[in-house]
Amino acid sequence: MSTVAAPNQSTELLQHLIRLQCVNTGHPDSGDETRAAELLRTVVDVPGAEVQSFGPLANRQSLVARLPGTDPTAPTLLLLGHTDVVPVTPDDWRHDPFGGELIDGWVWGRGAIDMLCVTASMAVAFADLARRRVALPGTVVFAAVADEEAGGTAGAGWLLDHHRPDVSADYVLTECGGTPMHTPSGMKLPVLVAEKGAAWTKLVVHGRAAHGSTPLMGDNALVKASEIVRRIAQYRPLADIHDTWRGYVQAMEFDPELTRTLLDPVALGDWAAQHPDRGFAADCHACTHITLSPNVLRADGKTNTIPASVEIEVDIRTLPGQTNDDVTRLLHELIGPDLVDSVDIEFLHEEWHATASPIDSPLWRSIEKASASVYPDARCVPAITPGGTDARFYRQQGATSYGYGLFSSELPYDDYVAMFHAANERCDVHSLALMERLWGDIAVDLLA
Repeated sequence: MSTVAAPNQSTELLQHLIRLQCVNTGHPDSGDETRAAELLRTVVDVPGAEVQSFGPLANRQSLVARLPGTDPTAPTLLLLGHTDVVPVTPDDWRHDPFGGELIDGWVWGRGAIDMLCVTASMAVAFADLARRRVALPGTVVFAAVADEEAGGTAGAGWLLDHHRPDVSADYVLTECGGTPMHTPSGMKLPVLVAEKGAAWTKLVVHGRAAHGSTPLMGDNALVKASEIVRRIAQYRPLADIHDTWRGYVQAMEFDPELTRTLLDPVALGDWAAQHPDRGFAADCHACTHITLSPNVLRADGKTNTIPASVEIEVDIRTLPGQTNDDVTRLLHELIGPDLVDSVDIEFLHEEWHATASPIDSPLWRSIEKASASVYPDARCVPAITPGGTDARFYRQQGATSYGYGLFSSELPYDDYVAMFHAANERCDVHSLALMERLWGDIAVDLLA
């Protein structure tokens, strides 16, 4: 008979963070993450800790807590969480997405996985280090930042631009990774050492307005836009078997047939489209392909007016080595010569390349050691994530940055992957307890 793990301090904190509803719509005034910063301050503001709040707006503050080391020349470890979450469609959920309910050992709600479970457990672990007065040569910093879900320009990126001395670090741990994966060669724990780039793009499609009763008088921009969306959705590139992906597949030690498939540029795409385990298959596909997802269509006007202009927003994720110039060329090709002169292409943020950190590092070895105390027969493997995290800001500054956590075997990998930005997010209490311990163990081993 299975037993439900007892709630821990991170459980209650996660519930409260979910209930704050720090929803980031992408609008500069959304998020209201200051409320989360104030809540987390009550946890980490303990004797020995230096706690500050920073942010570009009063309602978009990030919290930074610091445990200074005894040796100014020793390295700094940053535990980097974010406090914002993405919007929800409540009708898709089995439970209240902002209720933070604890049901049979699982906390339900938006952000439970992405990434409030990690943020909560990092705060608890940081406070525990301070209370135990662990004297480490190196410095430990906990940052709970705003705006990760919209690119970090009001969060981690802003902090590094305006308060670099307070948030700089040699080593960084942030979200994703650490979900047990069972393979024929044993359990594997992915450590995200790399992530794809992003090129969020707005396509402005131009036509000519007219009265809806006389369509031949106009040039309907919405009709053009729908055709462009169709062409983008039909794009099927071959897989790119880049070095990071090859290293991941080899380290995972899948069975020979799956290994051959995952390293075959042609076979991988067909396999991913048909594989029943949608989470794993979708992740494999995204990690090896440039992806273009047309997610927003916006037109002014009314039922009886032919629109002269329509906007399409496309979430584009790029592979290592790809640039905005490559994206522009691809869009021209997909839009086609018959429509490209009617379209303006606008990037929605500064160039955001794929980034990676080396695995031959003291942080990697500390992760291995801390993880082995829970899963002694598991092997940590380097992986790439198709999504974006704040780790990229630190990799660009030269810091070794990994995405990790340590989840229980009660959370299947497919379920974990499928919950990001989707309905029915939930995290089990056991995983929260594992992460509470993980962060402190890594800090002590790395910085002592």
